[in-house]
Amino acid sequence: MTSRSERRPPRRAVAASARTRQPTEVRRRLIVEAAVPLIAERGTKAVGVREVAAAAGVSVGTVTYHFESVQEVLSEAMVLHIERYYAALSDAAGQATSGAEGLRLLIDALFTEDTDRHWRMWFDYWNAGERDQTFARGQAERYENWHGEIRALVERGRTEGEFHCDDPADFALRFSALSDGLALRRLRQVPALSVTDARRHLRRFVDAELRG
Repeated sequence: MTSRSERRPPRRAVAASARTRQPTEVRRRLIVEAAVPLIAERGTKAVGVREVAAAAGVSVGTVTYHFESVQEVLSEAMVLHIERYYAALSDAAGQATSGAEGLRLLIDALFTEDTDRHWRMWFDYWNAGERDQTFARGQAERYENWHGEIRALVERGRTEGEFHCDDPADFALRFSALSDGLALRRLRQVPALSVTDARRHLRRFVDAELRG
């Protein structure tokens, strides 16, 4: 009597060309996505290629095949997080009924109990720019876009007759610098700074600069 195993046809190896492979952009995205929570938890200095590979469920070789360095992975991960964060702010501001309301919504969204994580990642990214040009270029581009968002709201408010401002670009730069400074104070808590007070300082700045 022929056994069941003997009746089975022999397995054939699958040709490499017939194997299902994820497209390069999909694999890159998977690796970058896996790096985001690592950075949030440990910071860029404590994340290496082995940690990224383990989090993504791929080999170290896969990471090095798709990226020139771990710095490139971390830079793209930071940009991914930052773009998502500011895209949400832009969406909220874009739905505002006026430039003034849009700026108010931005202030409210910049400082919440949940945004401390974003600010930690942002300052880590900022510091990394001193060591690596990949980070520095990404940060410069993000600042340019962010200033553009603020400037557009000020120009809209000026057109609507709510704001008075001779140089919206200069205001955007100073608004951004103040929000960065408040965020750093918020994280260090020396002296203590609440979400409510951080928002209040920004609103007073807006009133003094655009409505004074």
